[in-house]
Amino acid sequence: MERTTSKELALPPLQDWGEETEDGAVYSVSLRRQRSQRLSPGAGPRGTQAPSPGADTFLHYRTSKVRALRAARLERLVRELVSGDREQDPGFVPAFLATHRAFVPTAHVLDLLLPPPPPPLPPGVEIKKTEGRDLTFNNNLRAVVSVLGSWLRDYPQDFWDPPAHSDLGSVCTFLGWAAPSGAEAREAEKLLGDFLKNAEPQQEEEERSQTWAGHPGVAQIPRPDSPVGCLEEVEGLVREGPELLDFSVDDVAEQLTLMDAELFSRVRPFECLGSVWSQRDRPGATGTASTVRATVTQFNTVTGCVLGSVLGSPGLAAPQRAQRLEKWIRIAQRCRELRNFSSLRAILSALQSNPIYRLKRSWGALSREPLSTFRKLSQIFSDENNHLSSREILSQEEATEENAPPGSLPSKLPPGPIPYLGTFLTDLVMLDTALPDMLEGDLINFEKRRKEWEILAHIQQLQRRCQSYCLSSHLPILAALHTQRQLSEEQSYRISRVIEPPAASCPSSPRVRRRISLTKRLSAKLSRERGSSPGGSPRDPSSSTSRLCVSPSLSPASPPSSPRTRDPPPGSPPASPGPQGPSTKLPLSPDLPGPRTLALPLSGPHISLPGQQGSEACVVRVSIDNDHGNLYRSILLTSQDKAPSVVQRALEKHNVAQPWAQDYQLFQALPGDRELLIPDNANVFYAMSPAAPGDFVLRRKEGARHTTSVSPA
Repeated sequence: MERTTSKELALPPLQDWGEETEDGAVYSVSLRRQRSQRLSPGAGPRGTQAPSPGADTFLHYRTSKVRALRAARLERLVRELVSGDREQDPGFVPAFLATHRAFVPTAHVLDLLLPPPPPPLPPGVEIKKTEGRDLTFNNNLRAVVSVLGSWLRDYPQDFWDPPAHSDLGSVCTFLGWAAPSGAEAREAEKLLGDFLKNAEPQQEEEERSQTWAGHPGVAQIPRPDSPVGCLEEVEGLVREGPELLDFSVDDVAEQLTLMDAELFSRVRPFECLGSVWSQRDRPGATGTASTVRATVTQFNTVTGCVLGSVLGSPGLAAPQRAQRLEKWIRIAQRCRELRNFSSLRAILSALQSNPIYRLKRSWGALSREPLSTFRKLSQIFSDENNHLSSREILSQEEATEENAPPGSLPSKLPPGPIPYLGTFLTDLVMLDTALPDMLEGDLINFEKRRKEWEILAHIQQLQRRCQSYCLSSHLPILAALHTQRQLSEEQSYRISRVIEPPAASCPSSPRVRRRISLTKRLSAKLSRERGSSPGGSPRDPSSSTSRLCVSPSLSPASPPSSPRTRDPPPGSPPASPGPQGPSTKLPLSPDLPGPRTLALPLSGPHISLPGQQGSEACVVRVSIDNDHGNLYRSILLTSQDKAPSVVQRALEKHNVAQPWAQDYQLFQALPGDRELLIPDNANVFYAMSPAAPGDFVLRRKEGARHTTSVSPA
C-alpha cells in the first residue's frame, strides 16, 4: 500500500482484529501498521541524489499481525513467560510479575517455571554448547534466567518467606547451575543474605507497624533513621510543647510532604490490588496491605489534626477560629505548590466535613482571599466525571518532567507529584469487582491483570518521582503532629454544635460545588481508550468497594454513628463531599456513596448507566443499619439478581452469618431522606429507582431476634 507524503494514511497504528484460540489459550489479535520511507526513483546507495521527501517519494506501510495472550490456564501463562514473543507482547512479563500473587502463590509459579537440573555428566565428558539438541534447552534457560532477573529486581518482596525463604533458596539453586557467573545469581544470593540478616529486625518492625496502625494519631514507622521514623524519638515529648499551628505554613507543609513522600514511595503496588485491599477487614487479615495502611493512617492523622485544631478550643471567638481556618487553607495551598495531593486532600476533607463546614460564623469571619483559595482548591477534587479534574491535574504535573527542555538538570525539575492514593485504590477495587477472575473453561482472565498492571505501573512511575524531594525532618513539628488531640466523629459533631448551636444558615458559609449525580461512570474513559488503542487496557478501573475507609484498623470503639446520618441542624449546610471526621468514616477515595454502573461483556467491558439500553449490570453500595456505623460494601448487581441473593451477598461482604439472610429487608436510599422498599421476590435491578441508583440499606425485619455482628471495615 503506497501513498505520497501529502496523503498519509490517517489510520491508528494498532487496530483490533478480533480473537483466536490456540492450545486452549485465547489471544487478542491486532494489526500493526508500520511506515517505512522509500527513496525517490533514481536514488540509490551509489547515486548522487540525497534521499529527501519530494513529489516522487513514496510512503510504504507494512502491516503485521500482533497477538497478546488474553486468557489461559496457569501452565500456559507460565510457559508464555519463557517462550512468548516479547517484541509482540512486551507487557506480558511485567503484568504477570506484578499481579500473579492475586491468583497463584509464588512457590507454585516457581515449581512450573524452574526446570530440573541436568543429570551429572560422566567423568571426562565436556559440555558441547553448540550441539543442536542443546540449543532449545539453552534458549529456555536464558529466558528463565531473564525472567528471574526482572523478578528479583522489581519485586524482591515476593520471595520473602521467613524463616528459611525456601522460594528464594530454590532460585539460588537454579541460578547456581544455570548461570553461576551471571548478575542474576549474585542478586539472588545477596537478597537471600539480606533476608536472613534482617529477619528478626523486620519481624519486630512489622509487629510495631501493626501496633501503630491501630493508633488513630500516628502513621506507620518504617525505620528509626527515616523522617517518618523520627516519630519514635518524639514519643516522650510532652503535650505542653508548641501546637502544630504555631509553626510556619511552609514548615508544616514541608513536613507533611516529607512524610507523605516517604510513605508513598514505600507502598508495595501489589497491596493496592482490589483483590488484596478489599480483604483488609477479613478475620486474621490484620497485617494485610501494611504499606497501604500506613498511608491511610497518615491521611487520618492529618485530617484529625485539622479537626482537633479548629474544634479543640470551644471557647474561641469566631474571628480567632477563622484565623485557624485561614492558616489551614494556606497550608493546603502550600501543599499544592509542593505537588503534595495527599495532604492537600486530607486538609480539604477536614475543612469540608460537617463539624467544620457548618460553623457559619467562623467562615463568615474569613476574608475574601482565603475563601477564594479554598473554593479553587476544592475544585481539584471535584467528583464530576469520575474525578476528571484531579486526574487531569495529576497528568499535567507528571508532564512537567517530560516536557522539560533538553539538557535540563534533574535537580532543576520539580519533585513529585505525590498522588492521592485513594483514587488508585478505588480504580483497582472497582476493576476487581467488574471483571471476573476466571472465564469459561477455567481460564485465567489475564486481560483483567493487564488492566490492573497499567494502574500499578502508573503508581511505580510516581514512586520514582517522589524520591527527588530534598526536605529535612523537623522534630518539633513531628512532635506537635503526634500529640495533636484527635477527636472522634461523635466528639467533633458534638463540639461543633456547642461552638455554634443550630441556627439559620448564613450566606457567608463557603459554597463548594456538591455532587448532584451519585454515579461514577467509567464508560467515557474506556470508550476513548478502546477507540484509540483497542488492544490497550483502560487505566480507569472498577471493583468491590466503591468507597474505601481510610482507617487501616477500624476499632469497635469507633463512634457508632455519623453526623451525616443524623438529622442536620436547621439551616446548616449539607454535608460536603469530604470525610466526616478523623476516624473510621474518612473515605480514602473522594467518592460519595453512589453506584458504579458497569455492563460487563467479557470480551471487552462496555460500561453504561442502569436504565439505558444495553445495561446489564451495575456496582451498588450496601450498608447495614446497626450500631457499627455507616459502613458500606459494594457488590455487583446484574439484571438476573433477585432480592434474596442480593441480601445474601451483601451480608457475606459484611461478614454476617448467611442463615440470617431471610431476616433482612432491602431498602434503596432516595433523595430527600426517602427510601424505597425492595420486595422480597423482586428483581432488584429493575425494581430500583433509576433516578437515584446506587445506595442500599439492609434492615432487620420486625421480630428478628439475632444480633448483627459485622467485622470492622
